[in-house]
Amino acid sequence: MRDAPSGDAVSDTMEVNDETHAPDARWLSQGDDWVLELSGAWREHSAPLPELPATEVVGAVRVHAGGLRSWDAPLASALWHQIEPFARRGADVDLQALPEGLQQILALALDTPPPAAAAPAATRGRVARLGARVTAWWALRRKTLTFFGEVLLSLGRWLRGRSDMRASDLAWQIEQTGPRSLPIVALVCFLVGLIVAYMGAAQLQRFGAQNYIADLVTVGVVREVAALLVGIVLAGRVGAAFAAQIGSMRANEEVDALATMGVNPVDFLVLPRVLALLIVGPMLTAFGALVGMAVGWLVAVGIYGVTPLEYVYASAQAITLPHVVVGLIKGTTYSVLVALAGCLQGMAAGRSAQAVGDATTASVVQAIVWIVVVASALTVVFQRLDF
Repeated sequence: MRDAPSGDAVSDTMEVNDETHAPDARWLSQGDDWVLELSGAWREHSAPLPELPATEVVGAVRVHAGGLRSWDAPLASALWHQIEPFARRGADVDLQALPEGLQQILALALDTPPPAAAAPAATRGRVARLGARVTAWWALRRKTLTFFGEVLLSLGRWLRGRSDMRASDLAWQIEQTGPRSLPIVALVCFLVGLIVAYMGAAQLQRFGAQNYIADLVTVGVVREVAALLVGIVLAGRVGAAFAAQIGSMRANEEVDALATMGVNPVDFLVLPRVLALLIVGPMLTAFGALVGMAVGWLVAVGIYGVTPLEYVYASAQAITLPHVVVGLIKGTTYSVLVALAGCLQGMAAGRSAQAVGDATTASVVQAIVWIVVVASALTVVFQRLDF
């Protein structure tokens, strides 16, 4: 009888077999779907995976691994980097053809249900893709509502004195978002106020109504323009910073570390930022309104011959309590929306440098969209209330 091969001989035989099956990967297009075919032995130092060709529409991403001989951890990392951007955009990801261990690793990394629970391939089509996109849209909306609820609960804990927020963190955020925003707020409000005053005065001069420049500039800046400009400036300067800071902490697993130590991340990271903008928002709005009124004075007195005291008197007559209250309410609301958008995108960011950059961009866009929508709604409401 022949002796059975020893363990070392079996190991050597497997290594030889792996070497004879060179790693290979390629993307195949099937309509709007893309299929990644893997074959050979994917071990350490294997060739990198090919990049998915540029395409405007990605309905589904599937991985076929019928010819996969062996694999190790670097293959899981490479697959995650290829698939994660499409999973984040709501594309259907099918991993059922992968080995079980690789399925579990990718499902955990992608934060998706296990591949076995996915819909069978035969049901995919236009209706299935539409359903997947609607589901992804609703999941995003639900995540936003959940975040708002967590912030409200955190605010309740702070009012009861049970929050993990530190007073020093709040003071630091106020200093970063308030005084350091004054120069850019002053510059933007000065330039926009100059445009509003000059263009408005040019039209009023045609009717010999230069005396109404003060009314035009004062009411417009105090009630609408200052709050809107402050919100947009904060979206670019502060909201993006919030998303980048919290997103970087998620990428470095610092947020997970806080939760492991029993510290609520919303209390510790989100609440100080929201409260800071809640406090500095009306102050920056009032400062921006004063700058806008001052540049209106320069235009009216220096170009159109209005006397200084006449402009000051007309401005004092035009400023009423409803105008001031509306302007401060809008400025405060826009500032809080900026904080919520930045913190929401930061807490939802992925764990890579690209994901942090995407979250930063999304925070600015989302904040500006929210500001425009809420500005329209508040304007209609206040006008209907004759306020």
